Amino acid sequence: MGGDRLQEALGHRFSRSDLLSQALTHRSHGSPHNERLEFLGDSVLNCVIAQLLFDRFPELREGDLSRQRANLVRQDALANIAESLDLGARLRLGEGELRSGGSRRPSILADALEAVIGAVFLDGGFAAARDVVSHLYRSLLEGIDPAHSGKDAKTELQELLQARKLPLPTYSLVRTHGEAHVQTFEVECAIPALGICVAGSGNSRRSAEQMAAKAAVIEVARG
Repeated sequence: MGGDRLQEALGHRFSRSDLLSQALTHRSHGSPHNERLEFLGDSVLNCVIAQLLFDRFPELREGDLSRQRANLVRQDALANIAESLDLGARLRLGEGELRSGGSRRPSILADALEAVIGAVFLDGGFAAARDVVSHLYRSLLEGIDPAHSGKDAKTELQELLQARKLPLPTYSLVRTHGEAHVQTFEVECAIPALGICVAGSGNSRRSAEQMAAKAAVIEVARG
């Protein structure tokens, strides 16, 4: 995706192209790189998401709003949005990161997206950043069920078992696939008291545990 196409996808035309270039420059490539913009973008993103949730769901309490925000700004969500923008193809990386597949690494993609948001904020102000974030997150925001607490699956499973006075589940790493920079993790979630053992996979052990916990919640509810 070229620079013009990326700006079209973002919904923002930069008046300072140097800001976008810096946002897409990893520290392995040289200076100026995107770490300071990432810091700024992280704060702007959290503020915008908080406002969007506050306006969209007036009935949600503070705790539920916080959990929904955490789900929306976590690394996996950011990396998925970055991939939809083909941001990896636009990143400027050092030779080592290029060889190791840094353009596909979720942490680098997530950081770059935050840096781009920070660049938009500096280029066009808060209103421009809010418009970009609102555009990028439209489908995720529309997919939120306000009746759902927004708790992550592991927390939901833990509370479900505690309510039934059952032991907490155990998570075990079963195997990993792929090269170091694009590994897939497979994790099992076991609840011996209910005879449940389900699996989940993800690009990190944490995300794999969440997927396994989500499957376990379904099994517990069926029981």
